[in-house]
Amino acid sequence: MKLSYLLIPALLATLSISACGKKEQQKQESEKVSVTLDWTPNTNHTGLYVAKELGYFTEVGLDVDILQPGQGVTDQIVAAGKSQFGVSYQENVIRARSESIPLVSIAAIIQHNTSGFASLKTAGIKAPKDFEGKRYGSWDSPSEQAILKNIMTKNKADFSAVKIVSGVYDFFSTIGKDADFEWIYYGWDGVEAKRRGIEIDYIALKDLNPVFDYYTPVIITNEKLLSENPELAKKFLTAVSRGYEYCIANPQKAADILMKHVPELNAEQVKLSMEYLAKEYQSDATKWGSQKPEVWQRFIDWMYVERLIPISVETAKAYSNDYLP
Repeated sequence: MKLSYLLIPALLATLSISACGKKEQQKQESEKVSVTLDWTPNTNHTGLYVAKELGYFTEVGLDVDILQPGQGVTDQIVAAGKSQFGVSYQENVIRARSESIPLVSIAAIIQHNTSGFASLKTAGIKAPKDFEGKRYGSWDSPSEQAILKNIMTKNKADFSAVKIVSGVYDFFSTIGKDADFEWIYYGWDGVEAKRRGIEIDYIALKDLNPVFDYYTPVIITNEKLLSENPELAKKFLTAVSRGYEYCIANPQKAADILMKHVPELNAEQVKLSMEYLAKEYQSDATKWGSQKPEVWQRFIDWMYVERLIPISVETAKAYSNDYLP
């Protein structure tokens, strides 16, 4: 049986209205949740913006707000249930759990630690021994100086010969002026130095001591949510995983999406950063987001030995791969 040509436009209009109505209904039925960033938006967070922009969250029935709270409060916000998910660090989760704050890491955003010590090439800092007699620009993390001391001691260098300059947060406005070497994330400041034509020496933390190849950053939630609504965590990570998989496969398109949502960033820096991180998000893991017990255990043990936490922490409760797709 053939449809009359007169009926086809009416039929198409009906289908269009029906599709629009379905989308609107899905939007209305979506569960409202939020994810709180650890810092100002950057390429560590691109997968979240991709999942939002490309409708991955909507497809799993979620309406997600990406929030920027200000430095150092994300863990408390997520622990209190004021935001269902957040971006944090393995170190923070361990410290929180040692203080009976029930945070849980449910995905590693980047598989290996991509941070390290950077200096201007003119400073002549090639190894930890060269830190002696130099100024270190510190952002005052509780474990920061303990890690620096461990690395120097391990390399037969004198930590007491380093001058700590407190409150240093921006590499480019301080390096060579207020400090001789600083701790940076290569995927952001390292690629930016290259873009600006600034020659630096960089010493990766993970190459100095395997203990320091920990997860930074991670996606966190709290035990209460996982106990009462595990399906929410699974839906959220299903969408987020797709977001980061898209970043890995399409770093330049993902960079464009991040720039659309955060136009104040430098587009060239974002694109270079995405090219670098596309290889690092999953790296050698079997899938994006997965975490290994030995990475957690060795850093927990180190923090406890260094008295950075009052009690040890049960590894199996600090993280979980159970909510990854």
